[in-house]
Amino acid sequence: MTRRFIFAALVLAAGGAFAQSKPWDHIGREATPAEIKAWDIDVRPDFKGLPKGSGSVALGEKVWEAQCASCHGSFGESNEVFTPIVGGTTKADIETGRVKNLVLGSNFPQRTTLMKVATVSTLWDYINRAMPWNAPKTLKTDEVYGVLAYILNMGDIVPADFTLSDQNIAEVQKRMPNRNGMAFHEPLWKADGKGDVKNVACMKDCPTEAQVRSSLPDFARDAHGNILEQNRVVGPVRGADTTKPPVKAPLGSAPRPAAVVAAAAPLPAAGGVDVKALLAANGCTACHGVSNKIVGPGFTEILARHKGRADLESYLTQKIRNGGSGVFGAVPMPPQPQLKEGDAQAIARWIAAGPR
Repeated sequence: MTRRFIFAALVLAAGGAFAQSKPWDHIGREATPAEIKAWDIDVRPDFKGLPKGSGSVALGEKVWEAQCASCHGSFGESNEVFTPIVGGTTKADIETGRVKNLVLGSNFPQRTTLMKVATVSTLWDYINRAMPWNAPKTLKTDEVYGVLAYILNMGDIVPADFTLSDQNIAEVQKRMPNRNGMAFHEPLWKADGKGDVKNVACMKDCPTEAQVRSSLPDFARDAHGNILEQNRVVGPVRGADTTKPPVKAPLGSAPRPAAVVAAAAPLPAAGGVDVKALLAANGCTACHGVSNKIVGPGFTEILARHKGRADLESYLTQKIRNGGSGVFGAVPMPPQPQLKEGDAQAIARWIAAGPR
């Protein structure tokens, strides 16, 4: 009798515990099928998820010149903003599926995209999700096929009159220069595998300073030139200024960069148009602060450079719409064809009036 009573009590207690709501039960909501579908756009190496469509090399060249060449060069060879996409592969590599210039000891200056990528689906997926840099996910499906066809043609993987589609992309995969160069590491794919680190996460009373285990001696700090000058002006990675002594402050104690703070500054409307919303929606503040340079110059710097021009508003409108380079250095301003003429004029008017 006692055992039965204890068992029943345990069952009731367990049921009560399960019935209690968790602290996170009321946070958020279930995603709708439409929301999941909007994010579920990845394309696997077996081409699952690849949408139907097609695009010719000729179509890709038109899209490339309008939206890609400003950062990557007309032939994918530019090294100004990002590393080159095309170069370093040969017809022999296409036959073997192994890029010779990746072999240790090769004197090829750097690794291009076509040298490294093993699967053509990776290129399709990345272009579809992340390009153009200033307006991701704006390319139509056939334009993605076309841009990829143009890249493949520049690498001599497909001919100039080729049309890439969901029907023949698997055949193109058989000509990828580095298709046999990808190593498969099984432990990384095991969901029940063990991690490769054994550190214990600090959750309370953690040390405020990071312990530096090793560092270059002062006499060797600048042995390879100033690392800061060898890093690209885009992206999150910044090298240390090795012409100066190392910073002694603890990690994480440095203030936020002024450019990031300036990028979030409130912006007034111009001519009834919400310029702040326009700049945010079109990725402008990712490259331009109000008064500070991020990737491109600050808006006040643009005004200072061109102040006094009689055609200032029309000049800025065309620069915004068509892009360009050379005025503030080699880093290009990508064209903004998605901007309506009136919206570009509103931004130009706001700059000309004195951004703040």
